[in-house]
Amino acid sequence: MKKQISALLALSVLATAPVMAQDLTIKITNLTNGIYFTPLLVAAHDTNTHLFMEGDSASSNLQAMAEGGDISGLSADVQAAAGNVVENPAGGFLAPGAMTSFNMMTDGSNDYLSLTAMLLPTNDGFVGLDSLEIPSKKGSYRYYLNGYDAGTEANNELINGGGAPGVLGIPADPGNNAGTGGTGVTAVEHNTSVHIHRGALGDDNASGGISDLNNAVHRWLNPVVELVITVN
Repeated sequence: MKKQISALLALSVLATAPVMAQDLTIKITNLTNGIYFTPLLVAAHDTNTHLFMEGDSASSNLQAMAEGGDISGLSADVQAAAGNVVENPAGGFLAPGAMTSFNMMTDGSNDYLSLTAMLLPTNDGFVGLDSLEIPSKKGSYRYYLNGYDAGTEANNELINGGGAPGVLGIPADPGNNAGTGGTGVTAVEHNTSVHIHRGALGDDNASGGISDLNNAVHRWLNPVVELVITVN
């Protein structure tokens, strides 16, 4: 009888004990040749929260991020669900080949990690991580992340200062390697759900052709990010 009481007391203590927070060091490296990342959003959250889901239609806040780099709506969504966020850890654009590293504390119930940032110059491309279960054991863990297409805008590859949701075009090329005068690669987006990005086509005509993107600079393939999570 005493053993049973002791076991029940032990279970009671375990059930009421607070879940410990996690102390993470996160390192993000841009693996592309000529693509910049707009300010990153990194979020720790519960299993019911998502920044995006592959195969689903983009939310309006995901569209704002993918077309114009605005992470404020997605960040507010996570915080409203009691998640933890780190905004813009690189202090602006993350250039090709560059790395940013930062610490992040997570609440005990926020066991999943997601991140996103727009890829520039693209129409609605973004680097994405959806709900990676954060490792519980101490150590370093390496992952490679893909670029996604939000499916909200045709990839016409024309740089015209666009970026507001519903305004066709690419806001800018931070690396100043783009041309002008393109006629447009396409006016149609055939897959309107979030999907793996096909990459940029580009051309070698700096004052015409079908694209404003430079095929010697802006072509890219997945993966686009190396992510290292260290559980301290």
